[in-house]
Amino acid sequence: MTAPLYSPAARGAGNYLPPVPVARRWGDIVRVWWREIDKVLLALILALMAVGIVAVAAASPASAEQLSTAKKRVADFMFFQRHIVFQMMGLTLMIGLSFLNRDQARRLGILVGGIMLALLFVVPIIGEEKNGARRWINVGMSLQPSEFLKPGFAIICAWILSWRARDPGLPVIWYVSGFFGLIAGLLMLQPNLGDAILFGGIWLVMVLLAGVAWQRIAGLIGAGAAGLVLAYLFYDNARHRIDGFLGKGTAYDQVDLAQRTITAGGWSGTGLWLGIRKMSLPEAHTDYIFSVIGEELGLIMCAGVVLLYCALVMRALSRLVGEDNLFALLAAAGLITQFGGQAFINILVNLKLFPSKGMTLPLISYGGSSTLAVCFTLGLLLAITRRNPFLAREGTGLRDLIERKDTSA
Repeated sequence: MTAPLYSPAARGAGNYLPPVPVARRWGDIVRVWWREIDKVLLALILALMAVGIVAVAAASPASAEQLSTAKKRVADFMFFQRHIVFQMMGLTLMIGLSFLNRDQARRLGILVGGIMLALLFVVPIIGEEKNGARRWINVGMSLQPSEFLKPGFAIICAWILSWRARDPGLPVIWYVSGFFGLIAGLLMLQPNLGDAILFGGIWLVMVLLAGVAWQRIAGLIGAGAAGLVLAYLFYDNARHRIDGFLGKGTAYDQVDLAQRTITAGGWSGTGLWLGIRKMSLPEAHTDYIFSVIGEELGLIMCAGVVLLYCALVMRALSRLVGEDNLFALLAAAGLITQFGGQAFINILVNLKLFPSKGMTLPLISYGGSSTLAVCFTLGLLLAITRRNPFLAREGTGLRDLIERKDTSA
């Protein structure tokens, strides 16, 4: 039996290899990570985080003023200071996750998704109620399980749908559809229609990529439209938000205030901390921070933010061109759909083109668990899209990935 290369016995046998210093091993890991990471994608993420720091600094005084009372004054930059802390925590989490390989990212996504699904069952019982909704659990900070369930949902669905590459006869579409139906039902109990719609968008993109027959697409669209009609007729939260959007009520007229705020600064804006309309805008530092950007930094800056989001989504999708791993393709597509979908729903709400959904603007809005959840999502995305630039790829198409069978079976 051969002695281990690092053991004293091996030293006596003359084949001893000195242990590699820890610093050198970590240096090698970091060099491999830097070679494989998508640096453009990382730069776009950092650019949006920088915009978020400026935007929260602009919105913080308005939100602090609204929360201040005669007995207790909230510091003008309290939210800004907390946002810096959350951003640093999120950045650390994201970079740490990006060191994972695909198998590790898949296992972590499945584990977190399972835990958050379990918490979603107990949210209606022990959750905190805010603004008429029970979506949060107090764990030292307000944790919204649905935020962390979004990336877990994308990973779990990608894992299940990738079984089709091994056995095309498995009814994987029905599995993920049932999983989505369960989550949507739990979200409607909170109530949380906005996240239910976003989960539906992630599910739709992934099942389409997984090879749903085109004949069924019309049926899926029709089922979605019928679901919205039923929600309007029998679900008060949906009816109130849609009525407010159509101008039939005042309970959800924040959208109108946001639209007026975003246009108040014109093309160039009033200047940082010089905005007036933001002072009467609810949730200026979270849901409606895009409107604050419009008032103080101008519509040109708003257009720049939209371009940054578009560039990030397109960069992530372009990274999947020629991908030869079905799980990686589906998981990355689901994660970027979640991120991009949330961003553009928030922007459309601020532009008064979509009913209010209570969604934050990822990487820009203030938030604790929401910031960490977005960074968790992007950390998994960076890990899954890592690619050895010196490794030749098969370059097969999506249809070949779906129809390929395991020849080793």
